[in-house]
Amino acid sequence: MPFTAADDAAAVIPGMPDARFWGDSITDFEAALPSQPGPWLILSTGGADGAFGAGLLNGLSAARNRPDYAVVIGVSTGALMAPFVFAGSRYDAVLKAVYTQTSAADIFEVGGTGESFLNTWPLKDLIAREITPALLEDIAAAHRGGRRLFVVTSNLDAGRPVVWNMGAIAARGGDQALKLFRSVLLASGSIPGAFPPVLIEVEGNGKRFAEMHVDGGVGGQFFVAPPALMESTSDYKIPATQLYIVINSGLQPDFEVVERTTPTILSQAVSMAIKTDLRDLLDRAYVAARRNGIGFNVATIPPGFSAPSRGAFDPNYMKALFNVGYDQGKSGRPFAAEPPPFPGSSASVPNDPQPGGDK
Repeated sequence: MPFTAADDAAAVIPGMPDARFWGDSITDFEAALPSQPGPWLILSTGGADGAFGAGLLNGLSAARNRPDYAVVIGVSTGALMAPFVFAGSRYDAVLKAVYTQTSAADIFEVGGTGESFLNTWPLKDLIAREITPALLEDIAAAHRGGRRLFVVTSNLDAGRPVVWNMGAIAARGGDQALKLFRSVLLASGSIPGAFPPVLIEVEGNGKRFAEMHVDGGVGGQFFVAPPALMESTSDYKIPATQLYIVINSGLQPDFEVVERTTPTILSQAVSMAIKTDLRDLLDRAYVAARRNGIGFNVATIPPGFSAPSRGAFDPNYMKALFNVGYDQGKSGRPFAAEPPPFPGSSASVPNDPQPGGDK
């Protein structure tokens, strides 16, 4: 069904008008936030490196140093772990299993779909198994208690980020809500070109049509607030008591003599672009936190981590990275108080990281 920009701008999920909002809409963002401030948790992109964040959150639980975050926001792999983190430490075992027992065969099948190089029906099945009605009930209860769970996708038709209010979707209940919840998670990790996009049915200006959604990382490797509110010239006050950011990716340059093949060229180029975007976003978030007078806390994969990987979603690699994250989360210094220095900087990582969080 053809549709216009005006139709898409007005589009909502039928029967769920509060299910989402544009990621660049300041008014809608503020309306969706909880009424009381609290600690926010931001989970970045990273694919298999999400094992670091999964380990870190498990470690924080083991150290009894993990708050009930007022807001949890996930992008890509961060979106896939966000529901389990939001629902509480009783889901830590599930989170660990997903990031230590999953292999490439559980994520994709080699073979083009006409829209992508790979087919992600295995990931769709994995999401269906792990995102259960019971999990949605726990998320809905937390939402009704005032906390918020947001997941970001990219609407390719509009060229704009979309933030999904996953707690509001869960609170609707029923098969439609469960199906949409799962579809949003699948879309949030759908890397354009590699994985097929996800079509989501909406209604706008009396028309029903399908939007094309892909990985939220297209618009940024993590999300704190609409870009206009994160500008260095903005005077916006983030309504959080602490800002915690988990970077599920290494930030150091990776040397590799690149083969003259399309996949290897794309892989190295994308990796370089992601690191650049992550560092820029971290710098902007740090400035915003300083401007707001709130605590800034960031956890990143240690530069010395060098476990070998035999390919995409290698379980042994992911187990090693999970253990690194777990040890860091369980330690007395899980977060640093400043972003890691840029390559070439003479600065060093600060030695007085913030504690695990406000409880």
